[in-house]
Amino acid sequence: MAEYDKWDIKKLQILRTLREQGTVTATARALLLTPSAVSQQLTNLAKQLGVPLLEAQGRRVRLTDAAELVLRHAEAVFEQLERADADLTAYLQGEAGEVRVGAFSTAVPALVVPAVRALGTAHPGISVQVRESEAAEAYELLGAGSVDLALSLAAQAPSAADARFTRVPLLADPLDLALPHGHPLAAADRVRLADFAAESWIFGGSGPWSDITRAACEAAGFTPHQGHSAAGWTAILAMVEAGMGVALVPRMASVRRDGRGGVVMRELGEDRPHRHVVAAVRRGAEDAPAVGRVLDALRRVAGELGR
Repeated sequence: MAEYDKWDIKKLQILRTLREQGTVTATARALLLTPSAVSQQLTNLAKQLGVPLLEAQGRRVRLTDAAELVLRHAEAVFEQLERADADLTAYLQGEAGEVRVGAFSTAVPALVVPAVRALGTAHPGISVQVRESEAAEAYELLGAGSVDLALSLAAQAPSAADARFTRVPLLADPLDLALPHGHPLAAADRVRLADFAAESWIFGGSGPWSDITRAACEAAGFTPHQGHSAAGWTAILAMVEAGMGVALVPRMASVRRDGRGGVVMRELGEDRPHRHVVAAVRRGAEDAPAVGRVLDALRRVAGELGR
């Protein structure tokens, strides 16, 4: 096994400076040391390496061939240390590092992907690893340290009193009404949720989207009749296009309708409901520079969606 402890970086730096400065006195001045300290360090280095490093040349000293050989190898070490120092500085400034994000399905294309694209331009040293996961899994992963940041609906996020996590509000995502193209109110000047109390509604049989749809309709004064049940937006919008019913669709999902010309998206009036999207990190991790960069990018994308 090689004896790496004999390769003393500080002493090698002194030897390198001596080659540049030419004299022990000039070397001491450049390194803010005394001449005797420089001489002692180089003597110790020669003993550690087992080769002579200096030879007298009048009032000056000359590096031996062994010293030049040592420095040729040391230069590669110094170069790598410079790179390590630059990388560490970038990491500390939030310009480098990997951030692992767990996010629910509609948040990935609407929030996460645009944020990753923006980071790739502004902060190319930050790598984002995305994992699609629903809220329960995302927070399990976050608590276990398998992701650094989790996105979910606020209703599914841990309580603000949970000491493990810090919640960061991102977006009040408005819910739009999806109507078949031939619906009598598709071209109306304005629509209210209450106008559709007698309609057949399409939403999931259980889970957060069922709760959100029922709560929005009940706040508008009626209980929705569930004509069909579906959890995915592709299926929901296909049924709306076929005239099988109407549905509430979050703006984040409706911006990617896959070009369905048979679906009309209408903004609701004063009773427009919203769903709230939040990010969560392990408590204290919001101060990690790279995580902060990702959160900033998500906030900017969320702000654009909100407008």
